[in-house]
Amino acid sequence: MSLSMYQASVPVFVRALGNLRQVLQKGEAHAKAKGVTDAVLLQTRLVPDMLPLVKQVQIACDMACRGSARLAGAEPKSFEDNEATMAELYDRIDRAVAYVQSFKAEQIDGSESRAIHLKMRSGELDLQGQSYLLQFILPNLFFHCTTAYNLFRGMGVEIGKNDFIGDI
Repeated sequence: MSLSMYQASVPVFVRALGNLRQVLQKGEAHAKAKGVTDAVLLQTRLVPDMLPLVKQVQIACDMACRGSARLAGAEPKSFEDNEATMAELYDRIDRAVAYVQSFKAEQIDGSESRAIHLKMRSGELDLQGQSYLLQFILPNLFFHCTTAYNLFRGMGVEIGKNDFIGDI
């Protein structure tokens, strides 16, 4: 039995963002118990030269949304990066999940060889759909979800691998 491009993308994106949301909720509860405001929490980072929590979540959402759209051959929807509260960050995750779920299997299946062209700060990148998913989108999605998780672990939030992976 083969794994389709849809099965390897949309359900994985939805699960990762759902688990990220739950990690954020546990982190927020911990922060509130310690008197940490949303403004401080959203700007939390491990070291000065890394992106803060809010950007980690924004990028994770963008990876799932843009990945789904490009694999489907659609123009990716743009989300403003303007979240200033945890509630707004949860709303972004919810909107991202809804957007990702709006793509149907027939739009994404067969996209293994679809040409994907990216313009990035570091230059331009041309990939085929399968490489785009497996070598760009998934590693980036999980990098940013893991970084958000690690920010909370560094704050002493009692979360573990099962919180990151979620229920199987």
